[in-house]
Order: sequence, then structure tokens, then C-alpha cells
Amino acid sequence: MTIMATVWAAGAADPHVVKIVALGDSLTAGLGLKVEAAFPARLEQALNGRGLAVEVVNAGVSGDTASDGAARLDWAVPDGTDAVLLELGANDMLRGIDPSITREALASIVRRLRERHIAVLLAGMRAAPNMGADYGRAFDAIFPDLAARFELIFYPFFLDGVAAERNLNQPDGLHPTPAGVDVIVARMLPMVENLVARIRQ
Repeated sequence: MTIMATVWAAGAADPHVVKIVALGDSLTAGLGLKVEAAFPARLEQALNGRGLAVEVVNAGVSGDTASDGAARLDWAVPDGTDAVLLELGANDMLRGIDPSITREALASIVRRLRERHIAVLLAGMRAAPNMGADYGRAFDAIFPDLAARFELIFYPFFLDGVAAERNLNQPDGLHPTPAGVDVIVARMLPMVENLVARIRQ
């Protein structure tokens, strides 16, 4: 919380800085990585490199489910936030949580953010094959369905280009290396630029 407040204050004096919160689990938090190598920090660097005045705050908590994210939403996304990158669901899948619970938790997050006039980019997740076909179909459908329902900017699979690539993942096979994070950032960057453009309209 202290770190988040410190990062937020750094750009508070500039009203033109777009403030984005990355709300997620260990994939956002950067488990096993240095702070500067985590997804939010690398995304901010990439956006700044494109000439965009953007701050990306790391509100990732390792182990969080979608319901956990909903429970901490109000303090994790402070007033003054322009947009949220929503990356939750992987732990729901790994724990075999009923997809209907995950769906409702994510929908609740989106509804509450919309009520606060905060834009949302939804990052999707996919079920592992060992979860079974029925579970996989129900889980995988959550993200495109919510994106269509709420007319969200949608990045279909957060780990696109990284999942199952041994050289882009840490030894656990689940969390990206710094190189893996850079692949995610490069692939998602056009969507985030679109998000920033919407905010500035």
C-alpha cells in the first residue's frame, strides 16, 4: 500500500498523466522478478517510450482469485484512476473454482469500475488442458463474453506467445521470465495505446 501511494504521488502534479492500475495476480505482481522487470513497470516504460505520459501502478497480489480481486477493489484502485488492466482468473482455474463464480466476480469488478467512470482493458486467460473439456469451455468463454457484454477493450490471452515456451518461463513453468514479460508487453501494447486514446478523447 505504501509503495502504491508513493508511486501514485510521483505523477500527481501532472494532470495530463494517464493513471492506470494493473489489477491482477502473480502474473501482474511479477512473482520471482525484480520490481522493474514486472509487467506493470515494463508496460509503463514501453508506453513512455512511445511518448505517452502514463503511470502504471502494480496492484497485483500473488494467489489472488477473481473474488479476491473484487474484495480489495476499492482500496486497490484509488480515486484518480483513469483505467484498469484487469488480469484475474488464472488462480480460479488452477483451483478448479466453478466458472460461474469467476464470471460473476469479474463482472462485479467491471460494473463497479464503470460506475466510477474508470475504463477497463480485460486480459483473458485460458484453462489448462488437464482441467477437462467441459471446464475448459465454460472457463474460456468467460472473458470474451464479458468483453462483449460490457464493450471492453479485450486482450484474449494474457500469456499469448509465452505459455508453454520454456525459455520464456521460470522453472515453475507458470510465471514469465523478464524476456517473457517483454513479449507480453510488446503484444499487448497496441491495445493499451487504444485504451489511453479512449481516455483522452
